[in-house]
Amino acid sequence: MTLQEHLEELRSRILYSAISILLGFVAGLALAKPLLRQIAHRANVPNNQIQLISPTEGFVTYMKVALYIAIAFSMPVLIYQLFAFVAPGLTSKERRYVKLAVPFVVLMFALGALFAFFMLAPRALDFLSHFGGDLFAWNPRAEEIVSFFLTLTLGIGLMFELPVVMFVLAKIGIVKTRQLTRIRKFAFVGILIAAAIITPTPDPFNMMLAAIPMYGLYELGVLLSRFAKR
Repeated sequence: MTLQEHLEELRSRILYSAISILLGFVAGLALAKPLLRQIAHRANVPNNQIQLISPTEGFVTYMKVALYIAIAFSMPVLIYQLFAFVAPGLTSKERRYVKLAVPFVVLMFALGALFAFFMLAPRALDFLSHFGGDLFAWNPRAEEIVSFFLTLTLGIGLMFELPVVMFVLAKIGIVKTRQLTRIRKFAFVGILIAAAIITPTPDPFNMMLAAIPMYGLYELGVLLSRFAKR
């Protein structure tokens, strides 16, 4: 393919992705309200009503939640469009491996997002809501609570895809098990840094609550790379 043909292919893939997000946004508008109620309930907000500061904050927050829902719904389409764009540069064997890994990538992302939404984020907010309870009144803004939940959910969801990505890279031959075991200590430090960035709470409990599963996923990826070699 020429450069112009690559650009035309990229344009069509972006167009299909945008259409899938637009269709998902329609569903997101209907599901944003119950999701916001769930966030308010799990954030220990008084009367389950999140505070607004500016006149447009409620509308912007509602649209942001609907957009995140649209991206979550269109994730399989987005992954497929990405695969379809890079597929011409892969061999038939590599395409088969990547195609088989796509459902597991979607599944692991969903598991990570559910873990962050129902377990990690509520625990982190529970710590923050009780910190300095005799000094501060817990009534955070809508934008901050929603951004906290959605950022954490997206970050952990992406991290849960790590073992599948490691398996595919090992199967294709880009990485080897020996290399992954050799950098284990550096991976652990990188995971701690990623956990500290994803979880904005200052306590080590919530950071380790995210770091331990992430390191377990790395070890799972190392184990899967051994089977990939075989």
